[in-house]
Amino acid sequence: MKRKTALITGASRGIGRAAARAFAAQGYDLALNCLHLANELRAFAKELREVYGVRTLCCCGDVGSDAFVSGMFAQIEDFCGGIDLLVNNAGISYIGLLSDMPFSEWERVLHTNLTSAFLCCKYAIPHMVSQKSGKIINVSSEWGVCGASCEAAYSAAKGGVNALTMALAKELAPSNIQVNAAAFGVIDTQMNAGLTKEERAQLAEEIPAGYFAKPEEAAEFLLHLAHAPAYLTGQVIRFDGGWM
Repeated sequence: MKRKTALITGASRGIGRAAARAFAAQGYDLALNCLHLANELRAFAKELREVYGVRTLCCCGDVGSDAFVSGMFAQIEDFCGGIDLLVNNAGISYIGLLSDMPFSEWERVLHTNLTSAFLCCKYAIPHMVSQKSGKIINVSSEWGVCGASCEAAYSAAKGGVNALTMALAKELAPSNIQVNAAAFGVIDTQMNAGLTKEERAQLAEEIPAGYFAKPEEAAEFLLHLAHAPAYLTGQVIRFDGGWM
């Protein structure tokens, strides 16, 4: 039986790294992407091969670039023929007033969070359609549902990811391809590294569960989505400890 292959973007740290380990432990071969931490990603991929006996492919570059993503999927085709699961995880944030935000930063946030999801979906879909099966999971945020002050660009990008999820699910359901989004709350990753100890404590008090989720918990949720029945599609599901 052919082993399944997953592509995970933004896999060098945080949720993406934890997801890569979780899927490797389930026997998935992996195509792993990052932009800045290529050496770290290659060392991590080597570790996954040695520990879990899976095959790995590292694709280091900008998934917001059409030329790069096209070339990445050509590499993936040579590696395994095509992917069974796509996890669109690459993302960045920007904190500040919208009126003070440079246009270049607006473009960078939309490029990294939303355009990357569009491009990876675009190039993943043909193989999935030919196989009449596939799963696409978009890593989103609850700020894409309700918005966050001083994170307007990030909220807009994740809102776009959520809308893309719902629309694409309808488009692909006849081909037995499911598209869902995980709208994460506060996950204890480097994206929150700028918070002071006091800010962390105050934020944790606002969350009914009382703590920041670990990346490994987020990865476990992504596994659940990957293994969910085919009737679950087009959903933006919050994973936030009851926060919102």
